[in-house]
Amino acid sequence: MIKYKRVLLKLSGEALMGKDAYGINTDVLNSYAEQIKDVAAFGIEVGIVIGGGNIFRGLSGLTKGYERVKGDQMGMLATVINSLALQSAIENVGGKAKVFTATKMEPVGELYTKFKAIDALKSGHVTIIAGGTGNPFFTTDTASALRAIEIEADALLKGTRVDGIYTADPEKDPKAQKYDTLTYDEAYSKKLKIMDLTAFTMCSENGLPIIVFDMNTPGNLKRIVMGEKIGTLVKK
Repeated sequence: MIKYKRVLLKLSGEALMGKDAYGINTDVLNSYAEQIKDVAAFGIEVGIVIGGGNIFRGLSGLTKGYERVKGDQMGMLATVINSLALQSAIENVGGKAKVFTATKMEPVGELYTKFKAIDALKSGHVTIIAGGTGNPFFTTDTASALRAIEIEADALLKGTRVDGIYTADPEKDPKAQKYDTLTYDEAYSKKLKIMDLTAFTMCSENGLPIIVFDMNTPGNLKRIVMGEKIGTLVKK
């Protein structure tokens, strides 16, 4: 039984590196593509926003002499590179995918509008929305929340390399405890770093559930959309 008919999947650019120091790890990319294609084959409409931290992170440019706006624009272009790579990987395993960009960039991708993206979803295309919000000073977390609300997604799925939200960083603190569910208020009061505050507030105000889960375990994405309790659910 399908629980979420339409989802927005947020992927981090860093996760695409796998065990590499930078760039795109082919094994990770292909694993993601297979999982996404399998979910779409069930008739689930999948929108995707992917970060660009494996290539360039805007804030890091400040320490290298880049002006902030230019650095953020470079970061947005990095998300386009990752989006094209994911589109190609999905198509290579037999899926259908379209890339939309927040700023005009034809023929790289079609300019994003809510209505074109929803049409693509309804036609069975995995819809990858690249370029962040198109504006500096906003993260891809914020872009994913914005796009999820715009396309009227049932949930925002944040795929990470950790299997949920913990009381502390489980990679650093072996005593960290995992949460199965949280309310927005609990997550805020506990100062849990789920997403940046702008993105988190948008989800809270619009009642959009957030599920944080381990995308690197094959099959987890399908389990979530079919209603299994994977990762940590944040809701009202």
